[in-house]
Amino acid sequence: DVMMKTLRIERDDRGVALLALNRPEVHNAFDETMIREIIEAFRDLGADNEVRVIIIAAEGKSFCAGADLNWMKRAAQYDEEKNREDGGELALMLNAIYACPKPVIACVQGNAYGGGVGVIAAADIAIGVADAHFSLSEVRLGIIPAVISPYVIEAIGARYAHRYFITAERFTAAEAYRIGLLHDIAPSIEVMDDMIAQLCTILLANGPKAIDAAKNLIQAVSQKSIDDELMEDTVERIAQIRSTPEAKEGIGAFLEKRKPNWIRN
Repeated sequence: DVMMKTLRIERDDRGVALLALNRPEVHNAFDETMIREIIEAFRDLGADNEVRVIIIAAEGKSFCAGADLNWMKRAAQYDEEKNREDGGELALMLNAIYACPKPVIACVQGNAYGGGVGVIAAADIAIGVADAHFSLSEVRLGIIPAVISPYVIEAIGARYAHRYFITAERFTAAEAYRIGLLHDIAPSIEVMDDMIAQLCTILLANGPKAIDAAKNLIQAVSQKSIDDELMEDTVERIAQIRSTPEAKEGIGAFLEKRKPNWIRN
């Protein structure tokens, strides 16, 4: 286990890493320290060949309340250049989650507001408990959800972003599931933990380099026109990955009716 100032990190012998936001006294709101620690943690876990899956979770009642109030008070005194620098750190944090080469599962055990919704949207898979609530609350404070917007709009689409970005209204887990922010809802934390354990088992059966390549593929293809350039890119991607040792091992294991070498048990 690793304890940072704002995070708790655990790993098991299968290669599953749990990264828990650990500021329950402020509903896991993030400040400069948490942002930097999340960037560092995701870069380290993403580069570690022993890590196969990352779960981002939280301590306490809330998943993440967005920006810490004291941080926001400080930011209110910043000039435009300092606010640009501050926003840049938040952008790096979200991209560290989104672009991580390992699959990232958001385990949403409580409410998420503002930037907390951005963290969920940046993950590959998100599962939440049925009594969690969500809000893109920025306009109530006279600001906008700018830095989280690419991830949230990719998750819920522009149409629902129009509603929730400008109303800042609170919505339920059922609504979060309906609009695409959550992939599944669990009736309790215990059931959610079981669902995530099953997902980890499924992910660990797949080629780790293929998962990374599949994530890159989605980012490269999403929202692009299907033209000669895009088709050529996809052909190049399949040609490259078929020639890798992992692909040869995976296809060989399938034909020989055995487990590939990346499955540890």
